[in-house]
Amino acid sequence: RSGAGYFQSLQASQDAQEMARLRLGQQSLKANQVEQLMLENTRLRKLLELRERIATPSRVAQVLYDAADPFSRRVVIDKGMVDGVVSGSPVIDETGVLGQVTRVYASVSEVTLVTDRDQAIPVLNTRTGARGVAFGDPAIHAGGLELRFMAANSDVQAGDILATSGVDGVYPAGLPVARVDKVERRVDSAFARIHLRAVALVSGTAHVMVLQPVSDQIAVRPPLELPAATGRKAAKK
Repeated sequence: RSGAGYFQSLQASQDAQEMARLRLGQQSLKANQVEQLMLENTRLRKLLELRERIATPSRVAQVLYDAADPFSRRVVIDKGMVDGVVSGSPVIDETGVLGQVTRVYASVSEVTLVTDRDQAIPVLNTRTGARGVAFGDPAIHAGGLELRFMAANSDVQAGDILATSGVDGVYPAGLPVARVDKVERRVDSAFARIHLRAVALVSGTAHVMVLQPVSDQIAVRPPLELPAATGRKAAKK
């Protein structure tokens, strides 16, 4: 009887320990979910504050998944044609420009990130006012871009912030795009090699804001009216 009682108490202790481990695992999962929700809430608040400051019409969307193409940097969002999204719409997160809508379907859209090799954005150095073009260059590092065709003696320093210049008719002016990471000047080249890092969370954002393209907000120019013919020209006609 003593031996049977010992084994019964041992089994009960093991069951209680297993139950305690299960509860601890559930509590750990809930804690991680709470932290994730707090992070998402913080980003959403920043996104809504940014939405109030931007005069451009916009709509909030959620990132569903990354595109299947391994040779491009694209994500799919949960807003599409039925929600009023059009091709070419700028997409931003709470920190800066994320990319541009390149394909629109009925209920989802595909966004090409600024780090994609086919993306190019006219930018403005907020410190000097000099204009340039930032190209996606994922081969450098994650979240990388490159500021091309800048003279070797141009005034560009590490830490400079580049924002949209607004001259392309797509992005509103003044949106943060990238930060200068490194400047390489070579004596055998007329251009400097300038590496950038995107300010947006190109690899970890969950909620974004889709803006209306600037070109859609510009009123259509009325057609020119030709002056009426007079005198002999009118008679000949």
